[in-house]
Amino acid sequence: MTVAPVIALSHGGGPLPILGDPNHKSIIYSLRNRVPKILGLGSPSQPRAIVLVTAHWTTELPTISSGQSHDLLYDYYNFPEEAYSLKYPAPGAPGLARTIRAAFEEAGLRPQLDGERGWDHGVFVPLTLVNPKADIPVVQLSVLRSEDPTAHLRMGAALARLRADNIAIIGSGFASFHNLGTMRAIRSYPPAQLAAFRADSDEWNAALTTAVAAETTEGRWAGLEAWRGMPHADRMHPPAGGEHFMPLVVCAGAAAEGEETRFYKDEFSGVDIFTYYWGAEQVE
Repeated sequence: MTVAPVIALSHGGGPLPILGDPNHKSIIYSLRNRVPKILGLGSPSQPRAIVLVTAHWTTELPTISSGQSHDLLYDYYNFPEEAYSLKYPAPGAPGLARTIRAAFEEAGLRPQLDGERGWDHGVFVPLTLVNPKADIPVVQLSVLRSEDPTAHLRMGAALARLRADNIAIIGSGFASFHNLGTMRAIRSYPPAQLAAFRADSDEWNAALTTAVAAETTEGRWAGLEAWRGMPHADRMHPPAGGEHFMPLVVCAGAAAEGEETRFYKDEFSGVDIFTYYWGAEQVE
């Protein structure tokens, strides 16, 4: 029986990965090569659907896209004209959306269905590179405005049962680092300042990896529930600005007891960006 993988990937900045931005070279490579291998695309284990948790849809209650199809939401600005004509015509999955709603209700959450909102760039940018055929149904899932890690872990735990039906779970965010002010400034840092920031980033990533890779579910949950206390957390994700971290928390909640945590690293603006995943072999 195929148990679908869980992946908390880094989607890059706006449409830049699709546009071939040089600063995204490493992320582009991973989305085109590593993630398809983790998902088993083109093999008998290819997932029959994808539930994608996007950092770019923040709601009070867990909200689930439920249309037969969804237009794209170009939720960015000041990019070339081609960025506003991108297409990703994968089908939706209304039946799966209702299954997720039921699973969330059973977990004591208060989910909502949304058949109208378009798929944002947290969905169509990575998936365009990962699966350009657009032949796997997609359900988009929001993160919570509260940024409550326990609630997001519970969402992931409720989604976990879908994996046995070969439904993959993808978290689309930027878990290692998403601070727009620093992202803009870092490109002009002199070497010594960049080295100091990288040292802080390495310390943060090490603490995060220790939490995510805990051997038990209890340990993983405890570590992520306390993520704001990790070194440099507020610099990597500003207070009340942790929406790009939350997809990872959902994914960690969907990992099974004792399931090995694997990861790979991309380079972005001189620092390491981690993607964590479960249910697949190590990719190089």
